[in-house]
Amino acid sequence: MRRMTTLLAVFGVLAAAGPAVAQSYPTRPITLVVPFAPGGSASTAARSVADKMSETLGQQIVIDNRGGAGGTVATRAVAKSPPDGYTSATVGTSPSLFQNLGYDPRKDFAPIGLIAATPNLIAVHPSFPARSLADLIKAGKETTTPIPYGSPGTGTLNHLTVELLAYRTGMKVSHVAYKGAGPALNDLLGGHIGVLISAIPNAHSHIVAGTIHGLAVTGTKRSALIPDVPTFAEAGFAGYDVPLRWGLAAPAGTSRPIIDKLNAALNAALATDEVRQRLAIEGAEPQPTTPEEYGAIIDREVTMWSDLVKAAGIKPE
Repeated sequence: MRRMTTLLAVFGVLAAAGPAVAQSYPTRPITLVVPFAPGGSASTAARSVADKMSETLGQQIVIDNRGGAGGTVATRAVAKSPPDGYTSATVGTSPSLFQNLGYDPRKDFAPIGLIAATPNLIAVHPSFPARSLADLIKAGKETTTPIPYGSPGTGTLNHLTVELLAYRTGMKVSHVAYKGAGPALNDLLGGHIGVLISAIPNAHSHIVAGTIHGLAVTGTKRSALIPDVPTFAEAGFAGYDVPLRWGLAAPAGTSRPIIDKLNAALNAALATDEVRQRLAIEGAEPQPTTPEEYGAIIDREVTMWSDLVKAAGIKPE
């Protein structure tokens, strides 16, 4: 889930299903499309709940990874296709930065519920003269040359989190967009960039080894994977609760009984020790919600990032 603040992995279900159909649903396997390549944290999150949800629903949930353009291409196809197939979408940062996507994350999808959330990490190379978030911000405010920082790509949560920090503090920064988290981390390790905002599982072993230094995490509490690294609030900068979130949704118009059945299956999966342990590997914690609660999160995040993009004048690179 490197290209968004929320993954909206969408089930293909019948939008016009009536009570009788909803009662017997599902009668065949369900495809859950994840708009990223296999092996990433988004796939891990989807697979961790899919197996348990299959047990509850009595039908197999098949994961279909469809990577490309941060998930926006697949999402656009979902928005333009009938809601009786197998679809996917992303919401959050991309709709805030890229124009004319061909879909509305708040109107074209029906939220089912959150899966989990995990914070990101701001890290620096050992040669970079900062050992705290305050040091980094001070350097960014005093420098005459913007500080280059890396992210997995333009429009990612990682990218916009640093831009939010710069906008609020007056730091001068320069975004270096990479084609994925791996190349960005490799350049940090090699000292080609001094600052990186990264998913915690990617950087975990390097933090432990001391080959990079963690300054702060973007959640409301410390990560169990790197408990010595403070939160933004603990580092003196409150108001940066911007974790990476994964969630499930169906095409707009899906009947409420089906949404409720999927929500119940999802939350039952999140309550199991097996799913919790699998998510913990990603530094994530289960986030069971109602469809309404998840919808409110989507609305809040789309609004927040859209406001930042407009206020700071951030453009696609």
